[in-house]
Amino acid sequence: MDISQLVFYLFAGVAVASGVLMITRKNPVYSAMYLVLTLFSVAAIYVLLDAHFLAALQIVIYAGAILVLFLFVIMLLNLGHDFVPDLRGKFWWFVGIGLGLVLFAELFVLARNAPEASGPDVLAPLLRSQGAVGAVAEPLFENYVVAVEVTGVLLLVAMVGAVVIAKRKV
Repeated sequence: MDISQLVFYLFAGVAVASGVLMITRKNPVYSAMYLVLTLFSVAAIYVLLDAHFLAALQIVIYAGAILVLFLFVIMLLNLGHDFVPDLRGKFWWFVGIGLGLVLFAELFVLARNAPEASGPDVLAPLLRSQGAVGAVAEPLFENYVVAVEVTGVLLLVAMVGAVVIAKRKV
């Protein structure tokens, strides 16, 4: 095992651990901070895969803009106090464990059926012909333009909803 694999496993472990901590914290501000750690770990994994542009996008867009939006909404709604979980009881723990097992089963099937032609060997000619920005931008704005627009609208609706809820309480 070389050093890059060791660093990959380190960042992957940090990403998984901080992701679990993110969904198990009762305080939403702590959850947002663990989300930052998860996003930075994923960006480090992108750097290890020589996808520097994606790593920069991960940090600037997700860890920067989106997380600032999350923290702004959390502070606007004043969610940091007297948190009472909506889902109580043992039933929801079993539902969560069951869904987690289904997720791991799906990941196992995907790992077994992964195509042989993947990774840097497939991406290298694409990066040489289009560059890093073109390789990301072309599919994003040609094939997935509706998904990008829907995501933008959903973020806008969430922000407007947070302001409406906050104004109602004032």
